[in-house]
Amino acid sequence: MWATLNSTLATETMSRAGFDYVCVDNQHGVIDYSDTVGHLQAIDAGGSTPVVRVPWNEPGIIGKTLDAGADAVIIPMVNSVAEAEAAVRSCRYAPEGARSYGPVRAGGRTPGYFDSANETVACIPMIETVQAVAAIDDILAVPGIDAVYVGPADLSVTMGLPPANNDDDPQFMEALETVVAACARNGVVPGMHTTSGLVAKRLAMGFRMLTVSADSVALGVGLAEARKAAEAARGGVGATTAGDADALY
Repeated sequence: MWATLNSTLATETMSRAGFDYVCVDNQHGVIDYSDTVGHLQAIDAGGSTPVVRVPWNEPGIIGKTLDAGADAVIIPMVNSVAEAEAAVRSCRYAPEGARSYGPVRAGGRTPGYFDSANETVACIPMIETVQAVAAIDDILAVPGIDAVYVGPADLSVTMGLPPANNDDDPQFMEALETVVAACARNGVVPGMHTTSGLVAKRLAMGFRMLTVSADSVALGVGLAEARKAAEAARGGVGATTAGDADALY
């Protein structure tokens, strides 16, 4: 699940629903860093793995997010080997990287944090441009990358397509297949932003880390379904249809 709303109760509710992870979106959601600690605490309370998408591939915010207690960071717009190497350095203490020590919350949350962090913190670059797809094997060869995460909206935009899951476009589907195949060759987990209606298809393609919805999307769909039921009960006047909205942030 994906947390975009600045409601720690909503984030805790998603975590308690039994999803493997909840990702706090600091890039496109309305959650700032100062609020992120509360969201991470809410995820811990619910039992899911706490993940944060940071605003950018920048060592200060990556380190600060990990210090706050994220077990994984999703890092936007990683398009080259140099950018992938920078992402890994930000996630790892020396000698594997250049992360500064100061796990203000993570240290108390995880006993022996320093000794285990380089092995347990997941570095997850986003693959969301045609440039990144073209360089995918070189990017995945960078030591320290645990998974990659495809952003279908930005990937589509760089192809000249609408920002959506463009499964009817051969170029889009070929790019997804290229990423999955490269992950298999390099021992990296392929992940992707998706919708609940596409989960079976993405799993069949080989994706292993899938975000299926977001708090804002689930709220909208749930409200539409409630209104549809209420309108149907009073005779169908103004009935609406709740679709499986795209969560393409």
